[in-house]
Amino acid sequence: MIAELAAIVVLAVLLVILFLLLRRIRLLRRGGVDVALREKRVPDDGRGWHSGLGRYRGNEFRWYRITGLSSGANVVLDRTRLEIIDRRAPRDGEMHPPGSTVLTCRDGDRQWELAINADALTGFSSWLESTPPGRSTGYRQAS
Repeated sequence: MIAELAAIVVLAVLLVILFLLLRRIRLLRRGGVDVALREKRVPDDGRGWHSGLGRYRGNEFRWYRITGLSSGANVVLDRTRLEIIDRRAPRDGEMHPPGSTVLTCRDGDRQWELAINADALTGFSSWLESTPPGRSTGYRQAS
């Protein structure tokens, strides 16, 4: 009796995990851009990078962690508040693809670093600079 109950519980847990994985795969197949992201820390210890997928939705850049099981975006950056404060090449020990650029962005009181390839960087910059007619640019780059 106890063994049967344990088997049912294990099967239920496996079904929930399978459902979440299938939901995540469906989410990833909808497309987006490859972006590694981390919250900027002081002092910079070089850790905390996570691979993910970014999608543009209106004034939001939604980032989904590849290895996560949640169905929603893990980080949402708002174009109307977003400010690029630095650009740099990847540092030694950062395992980003060749040709990547690391952007340091501020969204409100939080800072994020995004490692992004050249093609995706062009799209990100265009999205940040663009805005619907009649609104301010939304693009701000700190000097």
